[in-house]
Amino acid sequence: MTQSVVGSITLGYRPLWNRARELEAVQLFVEAAQGGAIDAVHLVAALQELSSMATPQLLLSMHNKRLLSDMLAHAPAGDYWIEVRGEWLSEPDIYERTQKAHARGLKLVWRGALEDWPKTPLQACFFLRLLTLAPLTAATALQEAAAGRQPDGSIAPGQIYEEVQSRALADLLLDRAGALAIAGWPSEDVLHAHRHQPVAPDGEVIRRAGKAVDDDQSMEQIEAVVREEPVLAYRFLSFTNSAAMAGRGGIESVRHGLMMLGYGALGRWLAEQGAHAATDIDLRPVKAQMVLRARLTEHLLDAGAEDGLRREVYLCGLFAELDLLLHEPLGQVLNRLPLSERIYAAAVKRSGPYAPALQAARAMEGDDTPALRAVCRAHGIGVEEANRQLLRALVGARR
Repeated sequence: MTQSVVGSITLGYRPLWNRARELEAVQLFVEAAQGGAIDAVHLVAALQELSSMATPQLLLSMHNKRLLSDMLAHAPAGDYWIEVRGEWLSEPDIYERTQKAHARGLKLVWRGALEDWPKTPLQACFFLRLLTLAPLTAATALQEAAAGRQPDGSIAPGQIYEEVQSRALADLLLDRAGALAIAGWPSEDVLHAHRHQPVAPDGEVIRRAGKAVDDDQSMEQIEAVVREEPVLAYRFLSFTNSAAMAGRGGIESVRHGLMMLGYGALGRWLAEQGAHAATDIDLRPVKAQMVLRARLTEHLLDAGAEDGLRREVYLCGLFAELDLLLHEPLGQVLNRLPLSERIYAAAVKRSGPYAPALQAARAMEGDDTPALRAVCRAHGIGVEEANRQLLRALVGARR
C-alpha cells in the first residue's frame, strides 16, 4: 500500500443497512490532512489493495471540496462509489468534473435533501442518491402509513436515506417505500421498545449455529457463528461457567467453552435458546455494529500470533455495550463471567492495555475525523495504521 497516501488521510465509517437489516454497503468518510490534495489514483489503489470479494460495497465520502474535485478528475472507474454533495455542485470545477467523471465510468452518488435533487443534465450523472427527508415529508409519510395507505411519490424508492431517527420511519422506508438502505440506524429508538426486558439472542444466528453443529462443522466455524451475536456469546459463557460446569474451572473464551461442552451438549443448549429467541429484525443492525466494533478492536490491537489474546480483545469490543441490551450496569454484567480484568478495565474504567484500541474503534464509528485523530494521538496509535485496520476489519463483514 502506498504509505504516503494512507498516512495522509483519516477514515471513519458508517454502515448502510438494507431491507433484511443486513449490511448493504459501508460509507467511508475520507479526510485529507489539513484539507490538502491527495493523489486520487494512489488513494483508490491503496483502498483496493486491502479490499477483497468479501469486502462490503464502499461509498467514499470526501470531507473537503478539494479532495472530491481531485477524485472526480483523476480517480479511475472501479467498483467503489463516490459521493457528491448537492451543495458542492455550485463550484464550477466540481460541476464540470462530475460530468466528466460520469463519462469516465465512475459510479456517483448524489447527497442532499430530497427536494434539492438537481435538474437535468446533472441527474443522469448519478445512479444513486443519499437523501435526507424534510421533517414534514417524513411526518406525512408516517401518517399515511398509520392510516394503512401506501406512501405517495414524495419518497423515492431504491435510494439510501440518512438522518433517520425513528424506528417507524426506518421500517416505512425499507419495508414499504422500497429504500435500498438506511445510513446508520435508529438504535436508541429500537432499544427503547425493548426497555422492559433483556434482549434475547437472534433466532437466525441460533439456527445457523445449530445447523453448523448438525453438519459437524469445525469448532472454528461454530465459534465464528456464535461470536456474531453478543447476547448469544454472553449467554454461552454464562452457561459454561454455571454451577453445573463449575468443576471444570473458569472458561474465558467461546472457543474454550465449545471444546469443553462438545457437540451433543452444545446442540441441546442451542435448541433451548431457540425456543426463546428474539424475532425483531430491527435489533440486527444494533448487534451487527457491536460485532464490527469487536472486529476493529481486535485488528487495532496487535495481538501477535497469540490466538487466546486475540479472542480476549475481540470479546472486549463485543461486550463493551452489553448494558444496552441487558439493561444492567456494564460492570455488573461483566463481573458475572471470569473474564480478564483487562476487558473490565477497558470497557468500564476506560483504562488498561485494551482501552486505546476500544476507544479508537468507537471513534471511527462516524464522520468526526478530528475526534478520531485526537484519540489516536492520545494513545500513540498511528492514523495510517488505524486506516489499514479499518479496511481489514471490513473484509468479511457482509455475510
